[in-house]
Amino acid sequence: MTPRTRFGLLTSPLGELLAVCDGTFLTGLYTPGAKGKPEPAADWTRDDRWFESIHERLLEYFAGRLSEFDIRVRPAGTPFQEIVWAELMRIPYATTITYGELARRVGDPKASRAVGAANGRNPVAIIVPCHRVIGANGSMTGYGGGIDIKRKLLDLERNAFGRLTTRAS
Repeated sequence: MTPRTRFGLLTSPLGELLAVCDGTFLTGLYTPGAKGKPEPAADWTRDDRWFESIHERLLEYFAGRLSEFDIRVRPAGTPFQEIVWAELMRIPYATTITYGELARRVGDPKASRAVGAANGRNPVAIIVPCHRVIGANGSMTGYGGGIDIKRKLLDLERNAFGRLTTRAS
């Protein structure tokens, strides 16, 4: 039997977040206006209670009191995308890396465009911290939720942590 898709709408300083799960794992977290953000389907069940602890942790993160999530996630993608997303989870709070560095970390230093594309298709925003990847020149390039939200997330981490560390390729 296929797990039933559940969703919740979570308040945040960024606006309303759409959270999606399969009943066991968080499979999606979308910021307002995010590219690829699904619309709840007729066979989805709204279950805000399932997302209560996730919502609490996100609010702690936005308040600058949580720097690491212990939320079980299962973003679905191609094998390459899943490798990239797993590597994103290893980027420490308040740290940025370049697309080139991310490509090196996944074993293909010449794949910065491919990791950029995988990064852009990350379905679990914030918790799988794709916002921590920047252009080689330090620019705020590409973010599925928009550059403004990427900047807000990086500013939040910088202010809560005291500074933002950048690791170039």
